[in-house]
Formats: sequence, C-alpha cells, structure tokens
Amino acid sequence: MPYRHCGRWGLRLPAISLGAWETFGGYCDETVTRECLFRAFDLGITHFDLANNYGTPLGNAEIVVGRVVKEMPRDELIISTKAGFRMWPGPYGDRLSKKYLIASLDQSLRRLGLDYVDIYYAHRPDPETPLAETMAAFDLIVRQGKALYVGVSNFSGAQLEEAASMVAAMGLSPITVHQSAYNLLGRRCEWDLFDHTQRVGCGVVAFLPLAQGVLTDKYLGSEIPVDSRAALRWGERHRKIALSAETLDRVRRLREIAQARGQSLPQIAIAWVLRHPAVTTALIGASRVEHIEENVGCLKRLEFSDEELHAIDEISPPR
Repeated sequence: MPYRHCGRWGLRLPAISLGAWETFGGYCDETVTRECLFRAFDLGITHFDLANNYGTPLGNAEIVVGRVVKEMPRDELIISTKAGFRMWPGPYGDRLSKKYLIASLDQSLRRLGLDYVDIYYAHRPDPETPLAETMAAFDLIVRQGKALYVGVSNFSGAQLEEAASMVAAMGLSPITVHQSAYNLLGRRCEWDLFDHTQRVGCGVVAFLPLAQGVLTDKYLGSEIPVDSRAALRWGERHRKIALSAETLDRVRRLREIAQARGQSLPQIAIAWVLRHPAVTTALIGASRVEHIEENVGCLKRLEFSDEELHAIDEISPPR
C-alpha cells in the first residue's frame, strides 16, 4: 500500500481509504463491519472515514466502527468524521456554527469511544454562518486536542480558496484536506477544484470513485441485485437517473478498456482516480471483504497509456 502526503503537509494517507457511508452501521451488521475493517487494515488501509450522520439511526456508524477500532492499534489509524448536515432537531443541530461543530464532535467522540479524531471536516458549505466563525471553531478544536487536522468537504474551489486565505490571514489551523466526489462519470473536480487544492497545498480525498457501485458489474445485468445499494437505499427516481441506458452503455465500454488492461471495472475506475496528481486517496465503501480485496488489487497497475486515457475521454468527456 503506497501512502501519499496530503498536499504539502506531513499527514500521509493510504492510496485507498475505507468509508462507512450507508454500509457500516447502516445495511451492514457489526460482524461484516468487523471483518471489513480488519481485512482492510491487513491490506494497509489505515484511514477510516465517517460522519456524525452516517448509519441508521443517525450516528450508528460511529458507534459500530468505534467498537471495532478499540481492538486495533489507535496510533496506526487515521479516523475522520464530519459535521454540517442536520443531525438533531432544534436550532443547534445543523450547519457550521461554533455551537454545532463543537457539540457534534463531542458527541462523535463519545460514540466512537475516542479521545480525538485525526481529521474533522466541515461536511458542506454553510451560507448562513460566517466562514470566519467556522474556521475559528476548527482552530479551537485543534488547540483543545479533539482533532489533529481539519478539512472541508463539498466546497467549491473558490470556497476552498476563501477559507484557506482566511485561516492564513488569521493565523488559524490550516485546511489540510478537501473531500469531494470524483469518478469516471463525474469529473467536475478537474475544472472546479484541483487547481485550487494544489495552489493552497491541501490533499484530496476522492469519494464515490465507483459512483455508488455504478462503476461495477453489478448493474449491467437484466435485474438489479436485491442486496445492492440501489435496491436497499435508492428511490425509484434516483435509480432511473443513475442507471439510465446511456450511463450503462458508457459503463460497458469502460469495462472493455478494463478487460484489455487485465483489470476489473472497479479496479480501472479507482486506478483512474488515483492517476491524478491532486488526489491523495480514493475513498471506497464495501459491504463484503471481497470488495476491499478486489479494489486494492488496482494498485498492481496504476499507470495509463496515452491511448487508454484518450479512449476513456471519448467515453466520458472531462466536461
């Protein structure tokens, strides 16, 4: 497992990280969670990503994962969590005020059973809270020792630049990492983010590298598997959009390129994400150990020829 620096900072993350969105504490039970986390660690995945609102009910992912990581070497793990979406009723359980960020992290630490998290994120921009308040709250959290690094998620490139300039001017804890969706079917980061992250010197955690499983073989048959995310979690409208005939045709053509490279479709999808110099790690999800093993197999071939990249651009244009 290669480990990559987050931009210009000392923090290094594995090329592949494991997230808990919808799976651990959601439709995967604790036995599956334990198996996946331990196998991931055996394969060199040391970064586990959560958020306060992951799981069913909200917060359950932190509870379930927290029970497992107690049995693992804490100093060899990078644990991240986030706050920013609605977590509890009332005026203080949503967005990015100092009140919410600090209260939410205290709750997350109790659920996880940890003294600190390694990375704490603003899960989304908040137009209702001054950015200076959010950045000052993050600085306080770092000074209190409740988080080692802070980051942002789902911020545009311009919003990231504004936040980075603000913390530099105010002498606050720097933004070390940005988390954003990036995959073969969604390339917005290439024109709206990566130039900014490289300029401010932060790393990128690319989530949805498999487009919620669309960039796998599971949806290329005549029926949607009953145990799939699409069947268990998606509504009818989302299924029609995500699994349109046009999208599945593109996925089949991408699979042909993968087969010619001697890789599976998920492997080429993750390798392609990791090819970009701005990306620190690809954040995968998994409901079975076999998913993790297959995805890590992409590391055997990360290089792309100019011809392969051109063929991919023909199927999935940058814009």
